[in-house]
Amino acid sequence: MKLMTRTPTAATVKRDVDTLFDRLIRGPIFPEFARVAEPMATWEPALDFSETEKEYRVRLEVPGFHRENLDVHLDANVLTLTGQREFQQEMQDEDFLWQEREEGRFTRSIRLPAAVEEAKIEATYEHGVLTVKLPKLTPSPRAKIAIR
Repeated sequence: MKLMTRTPTAATVKRDVDTLFDRLIRGPIFPEFARVAEPMATWEPALDFSETEKEYRVRLEVPGFHRENLDVHLDANVLTLTGQREFQQEMQDEDFLWQEREEGRFTRSIRLPAAVEEAKIEATYEHGVLTVKLPKLTPSPRAKIAIR
């Protein structure tokens, strides 16, 4: 399997293009769209997907999350990881000059290359990293079929 890396600027470029279109549509050119509510922020945490001889491993960087706000779901051969991060409004008397911490809901889906043993899937969350171990399905030996 080929190792694929994602450039760190991809999310920034997408956000900049989205912001540009939002400003054009909600700005003075189309005033009728100015009252459209802002969508909930979406973002994508960094993800690593690896394979060993016996299992697939998925590591997702989600620092600052509580376990209750993370969900791991397997449907057929598609693993879906979702979560929600909200920051407390503890700084109500502050005006932000710069804010880079992302909040909101995320969804990451991965199509697994082969079937896994669903009953043996393990998910752990430690030090801001969600690790999902998906044991590969061991093929049963082929039985010889007698010809009549």
